[in-house]
Amino acid sequence: MDLSIFFAGTGGSIPTARRGLPALLVRRGADRILFDCGEGTQRQLVSSVGLTELTEVFLTHFHADHWLGLPGMLKTFDLRGRERPLTIYGPPRLGTLLPLALRAAGRVRFELNLVELAAGDVLERDGYRIAPVDVAHRVPALGYVLFEDERPGEFDPAAAVRLGLKPGPEFGRVQRGETIRGVGPDHVLGPSRRGRKLVISGDTMPCEALRIAAHEADVLVHEATFAEQERERAAQTGHSTAAQAATVARNAKVLMLALTHVSTRHPIGLLREEARAIFAQAVLPRDFDTIEIPFPERGDPSLVRWDGRVAEEQAAPELTNDPVA
Repeated sequence: MDLSIFFAGTGGSIPTARRGLPALLVRRGADRILFDCGEGTQRQLVSSVGLTELTEVFLTHFHADHWLGLPGMLKTFDLRGRERPLTIYGPPRLGTLLPLALRAAGRVRFELNLVELAAGDVLERDGYRIAPVDVAHRVPALGYVLFEDERPGEFDPAAAVRLGLKPGPEFGRVQRGETIRGVGPDHVLGPSRRGRKLVISGDTMPCEALRIAAHEADVLVHEATFAEQERERAAQTGHSTAAQAATVARNAKVLMLALTHVSTRHPIGLLREEARAIFAQAVLPRDFDTIEIPFPERGDPSLVRWDGRVAEEQAAPELTNDPVA
């Protein structure tokens, strides 16, 4: 089962020539789950992996840079004749805000469900779950944890044959939980294997609730709006520095940290250096990059560049005084 994170937008409060506004597309099997939808997200998707029929949408909070692209995207789905219902999840006020926005964009004909979430909710899916986490921003905001169920242990065909099972259908039946002639799963399967886990911070200051939720995650996607020289401003605006995000990752013992919500005021190289001084497995994805998350026994997560290049931009800031939401 494939699991990946596609970075449709990695910028902060304003778009640049290289970075769009926040949007992440999580792909697991046939599921396509969008987390946040900044202005221009549908154009970002059309320009890269295509505007897929989304399974679900999750919003972290209601600052404009995180959701303003959603009404236009929903209208595009309507114009394309979407018939499948779509559910959008988010913090309280979702049910008030989005209908107002759709009055301007135009109503949609497919079934649209709006569900307000709170910390402690758990959404059950086929083989995995999604749970919101309260984070520390200037407005009510959620992070999200996607975590898979444990998987059965590896099947030992030699042991199965020794115990009298016949190769073929009997192997499959026992792996699915049946007992045949006294031989059950416990006799031929190794220890259960953990599922994968990814955590998305949204906009937040360093947050203990998020650190706990991210414990031993395969990937933590954490905002890094500021460099250390502006740590005080980060606190004032409810954001994090790259070093603070790296500290959360180190303390949570995650495998990989992906820094997003990058402000134009700081060179990418500076943010990377500050983060890696604390947590060596920190990366700064560009728009259209992907993080592939294999099963644990098959290796660690890896960053795959959209254009195949390994070098990252070292450019100076494009602007020097961008606003921060």
